[in-house]
Amino acid sequence: MTSGRGRDVMLAAVLGCAALGALPQLARAQWSTTYDQFYLPDRTNWAFRSNYPAADRLFNAFDYGHSILYETLYRTPNGDPALLEEREYDFITRRLLVDPPRLPVEEAAIEIEYAKLAPEAKAMFDWAHVLHRRVYDIWADERVPVADKDVRIARVLTYYKSRRDLAFSSVPKNMELMEGQYYSRAFREGYPKFNGLIWGYHWLQVGLYEPLVAATTLEQRQTGVLAAVARFRQMLENPPEHLPHLMPMTAAIAPTFAARYPEIAIIFDNLHAMHDVISDILASPKVPQNRKRAEILVAAARYRDSTSFAMSRQEWSEMAQMMGVANMGGPAVGFLPAFPMPTVRRGATMAEAMKGMDHGAMGHDSTTSTPAQVPEKAEKSETPARRAPQKAAPRPAQTPKQPAGHDHMPGMRMP
Repeated sequence: MTSGRGRDVMLAAVLGCAALGALPQLARAQWSTTYDQFYLPDRTNWAFRSNYPAADRLFNAFDYGHSILYETLYRTPNGDPALLEEREYDFITRRLLVDPPRLPVEEAAIEIEYAKLAPEAKAMFDWAHVLHRRVYDIWADERVPVADKDVRIARVLTYYKSRRDLAFSSVPKNMELMEGQYYSRAFREGYPKFNGLIWGYHWLQVGLYEPLVAATTLEQRQTGVLAAVARFRQMLENPPEHLPHLMPMTAAIAPTFAARYPEIAIIFDNLHAMHDVISDILASPKVPQNRKRAEILVAAARYRDSTSFAMSRQEWSEMAQMMGVANMGGPAVGFLPAFPMPTVRRGATMAEAMKGMDHGAMGHDSTTSTPAQVPEKAEKSETPARRAPQKAAPRPAQTPKQPAGHDHMPGMRMP
């Protein structure tokens, strides 16, 4: 029988060997100061899970989808798209979403290498998802009067914004940040089906707010949530035909919610846009593997600040309407049995979505280009051959503001 001292010696030897084996990984590790924070205690916490379990369980499946996406893109650069487009897509849509997990998924157990690559970005997503769930909870709790819901949501928003190292800006970001970088659109072009699935996730995540906020009775809220979930499941039939062609924007999918809580709606749009940006960075062969982290940190800093790539709330609202709700999967309430007909190709840019639309009716001043000028200039500005690759700033805090210039369209600042 081994003595106590003998066991201590053996344990020290095992730990020493483990430490030696970990040295190569530690040498590659990145220093991070992010930390977890408990959600704000409130009587409404987990009300959505209790009252709308079918919808809540879908969110657990969504967490897996985002995690396996990032992990696959990072682990297999230039890998076979079928890994995501076929194998993972089929598993998610035919098994995971059919019977979603009953409890939240620990994403770090799935995106192991990605979580080590960019823990700061992962923490930003986690913190924003807490905000998502707390807002659902408040509106799902029938014990709380409507007037008190606004008070509680204001408190939750203040608590969220207190983490300046994690909170997305409540200032809208223009589409140049998501679509105008040298790595932009790599994911949607290389993985159109999985990209549509992610946009379908985002459609439901913001869309569920609309029946909760717009309805006036419990029965209407329950019916609206069930209908939105059913519509999402319809999107998965015959993919990717009915999946969104453009990134869903909250002001278009959930206009009542966005009008009531514009800051939160903007935060969610910035959150979903950064999901796309990180997918592009990981999928783009233009970003070397040893530059992935740096580019992710630059993008994360831009989505946290309130100065770079900014536009006004009016421009943000106009952009959501002008890009067309039919291109984003359709409205989340009051929809018809047939799916709306998109007017753009799948994965189109904002510039392409603006073609043929009458911008003069939107009330822009004389510095705005005429509608006939918009598509041509926008397309030229987004052609990779015409844009020199942009180097990431060495320190995100020093990211410069966008130069002053005329806005040719809401949300797109042209060179």
